[in-house]
Amino acid sequence: MNFVVYSIQLFFAALLHLSAVKVRTVQFSGFEMMGGEMIPFMEVYKKSACKTREMLVDIIQEYPDEIEHTYIPSCVVLMRCAGCCNDEALECVPTETRNVTMEVLRVKQRVSQHNFQLSFTEHTKCECRYVSKAEIKCIFKKYHCEPCSERRKRLYVQDPLTCKCSCKFTQLQCKSRQLELNERTCRFVYELSPRATCIFLSSHFPFYSVYAW
Repeated sequence: MNFVVYSIQLFFAALLHLSAVKVRTVQFSGFEMMGGEMIPFMEVYKKSACKTREMLVDIIQEYPDEIEHTYIPSCVVLMRCAGCCNDEALECVPTETRNVTMEVLRVKQRVSQHNFQLSFTEHTKCECRYVSKAEIKCIFKKYHCEPCSERRKRLYVQDPLTCKCSCKFTQLQCKSRQLELNERTCRFVYELSPRATCIFLSSHFPFYSVYAW
């Protein structure tokens, strides 16, 4: 009798085990069907480490005084240090750099356009380093905040908290004069049809635009 009861218990235990395996299989299959993927820890760690990476950098960010020109392309790919450090007091910083020269198209509206060479700084070596309190104070004093460039002083206002130089004009001011604001150059543009600026790209990149002050 005990043998029969034990056999029945064993049978039900086997059924429960098979059901659990089936449920796990269905869940895993569903995860795969949704396009899920489990990335191993070491791969995650290596990808997030402090190292040089290809990054898109706006040319205007590197040359903030060049507000009267338009560059094509407007951004370039540079190797820059980025990544995570295992301590909040550490920062991923470059230890070696190099200069690279890139050829871009520089356009001055209604005046000229030609190929132009610009120099950029690339990072070649990075590491996580402690930033001392003295360095933090120095950085804070030096960069918080440098004034807007001479060319931008009359067109831009500076936020004392973020140090950002923003255009002092607003779209509302422009609309009242039947103009449109180009926020990148902080200039008024005539509203034409279609829209504000007519830009036509041909094999030689001719550009046409009408500006007002």
